[in-house]
Amino acid sequence: MSPALSAAVQQAVLQSRLPKVGTTIFTVMSALAAEKGAVNLGQGFPDFDCDPALVDAVTQAMKAGFNQYPPMTGVPALREAIAAKIAALYGYAYDANTEITITAGATQAILTAILCCVHPGDEVIVIEPVYDSYVPSIELAGGTPVFVQMEVGPDGYSVPWQKVAAAVTPKTRLIMINSPHNPTGSVLRDADIRALEDIVRGTNILIVSDEVYEHMVYDGARHESVCRHPELTARSFVISSFGKTYHVTGWKVGYVAAPAALTAEFRKVHQFNVFTVNTPVQHGLARYMADPAPYLDLPAFYQHKRDLFRDGLESTRFRLLPSDGTYFQCVEYAAISSLPEADFAKWLTTEIGVAAIPVSAFYNQPKESGIVRFCFAKKDETLRLALERLATT
Repeated sequence: MSPALSAAVQQAVLQSRLPKVGTTIFTVMSALAAEKGAVNLGQGFPDFDCDPALVDAVTQAMKAGFNQYPPMTGVPALREAIAAKIAALYGYAYDANTEITITAGATQAILTAILCCVHPGDEVIVIEPVYDSYVPSIELAGGTPVFVQMEVGPDGYSVPWQKVAAAVTPKTRLIMINSPHNPTGSVLRDADIRALEDIVRGTNILIVSDEVYEHMVYDGARHESVCRHPELTARSFVISSFGKTYHVTGWKVGYVAAPAALTAEFRKVHQFNVFTVNTPVQHGLARYMADPAPYLDLPAFYQHKRDLFRDGLESTRFRLLPSDGTYFQCVEYAAISSLPEADFAKWLTTEIGVAAIPVSAFYNQPKESGIVRFCFAKKDETLRLALERLATT
């Protein structure tokens, strides 16, 4: 290009819709782990394969010709299987035709739920630490996130519901909840649900309930799904994920259950967002769900890994926080280092050879609590190797 022509070409200028978003801590820590040959207990995905029967079910669907667009709302057999599962586990009967929608993973479900109900100027209550997609989704909708921080003590993390109640204003459109909770591993109990009911009763506030770890609750406790509580179900988008349940995070298939009126608005956005989701995977999942054992047995499967990892950490200088759900274990490291969380996580990766995620990354304004998060959704031999290295801290 000649200098004259170059000078005449105006460079495009784009004002960012998400000016505060940069490279995520997950990308940073995974890259560092790969560079240093560290055991990656940072990002939350398994290092083991799913059930071959599930792969076979999807393969058979492909061979049977299920390779074109499915219905926008999802394959009927899968929606029916989800409705049947929810009814069996939680006692609430969703209509598979008008109240269940298949999504491209939970993250798309979260974004779509927010976009369909949050308008510019609306406020959305967000409980920190928080999964990293919530706030950008609220901001894309033109909403204002209102932050309430969980409290952490000897018994782990808890939601200060009196502060949630104090954060409610006439502009509050939505409250985001997540149980079992990423990143803390805490779970909501019946008392938490009752407190939430008291807050929203008599209002037009809606709820997004992120329940992707619904089948990972330990020590005999039950998952307090919003679906168990009709007063909340009537105003909630309930979100779950097959990726977490069936060890196939890369498939990115999830679902939303919501009352018909909410679902109708959700689908308006969904049809112009992704429109529809991978056809053979939906058919394969529907077939695989005929046997409930894989998700009914999941708590015992992951509790074994949790206990193996916690037992190994008992001999280190880390202080274990409760891990009542999810596949995450949070630890305090004050007895080891006074470094800020991000620096400690990098030191742990570089010098000890185990990658973790700083919990400070899950706050709008990074909060230093001296806590990092490990993921124990790994092969037992991976966990044992990590424990050998962590024993040197």
